[in-house]
Amino acid sequence: MMGKEEEIVRIAKRLDKMVTKKSTDGAMDLLKELKSMPITLDLLQSTRIGMSVNALRKQSTDDEVISLAKSLIKSWKKLLDASEDKNDEKKRNSSLATSSKDASDTKDQSSNKKQDPPRTLTTPKITTFPPIPITCDAVRNKCREMLTAALQTDNDHIAIGADCEHLSAQIEEYIYQDVKNTDMKYKNRVRSRISNLKDSKNPDLRKNVLCGAITPEQIAVMTSEEMASNELKEIRKAMTKEAIREHQMAKTGGTQTDLFTCGKCKKKNCTYTQVQTRSSDEPMTTFVVCNECGNRWK
Repeated sequence: MMGKEEEIVRIAKRLDKMVTKKSTDGAMDLLKELKSMPITLDLLQSTRIGMSVNALRKQSTDDEVISLAKSLIKSWKKLLDASEDKNDEKKRNSSLATSSKDASDTKDQSSNKKQDPPRTLTTPKITTFPPIPITCDAVRNKCREMLTAALQTDNDHIAIGADCEHLSAQIEEYIYQDVKNTDMKYKNRVRSRISNLKDSKNPDLRKNVLCGAITPEQIAVMTSEEMASNELKEIRKAMTKEAIREHQMAKTGGTQTDLFTCGKCKKKNCTYTQVQTRSSDEPMTTFVVCNECGNRWK
């Protein structure tokens, strides 16, 4: 079993490399080799060969490769469906046996007591993998493909063992649920996720999404500032401070003081200006600006 598993892992790595290099030379031989192997459900789950074959199918333009890949995936899916049906049957039989025994014991204990109404049995649905949100919309499916490619940048998903197709489907689903259609707002939201996930200067964002530190729901609604790399955040912070400083230097007639406390940052580094805005017999209006955060009040 170990020898067979190692062989399947070897084939999966070669297929992943073909997808990365966008070259399917030799793919047909590997797929034929897989077709000749007796694949079990345990091998499918431990090697994740299904993901590798599916990724190759999506990228390949060779009709024979696509056809054989589809055939393999279809046959492997039957293994999963058969396993689920078998587990369902076991659960159902177990529940029925338990219910029958309980009813018999109750009847033996007291025939005079009022019998309880029969319980409704529910058979839990056992799934090996979490469901992927499904859509038939061509625009949404294209966006999911682009998100998948962004998540696969630098092949971090291989070391982490993340299912990029599943993640991209969830991210797109949350974006669509938030925007409610596929207009320009939706497309811009998707583009900004793709751009930030592919950013070579911000690999931490992609890795955090792949390992689950940032959930699909969170990445779907994050702002550009929230997704930015630490380096870019520091640059933006410095630019904001510089803009405040230049604005303060441009002020005329202001007097610096520590008599006022900023309601925003709670600091006392302020500049105030007094202007006669009402009639001459009324007191002057005092305008104050915080030199720390730029907050203004009067």
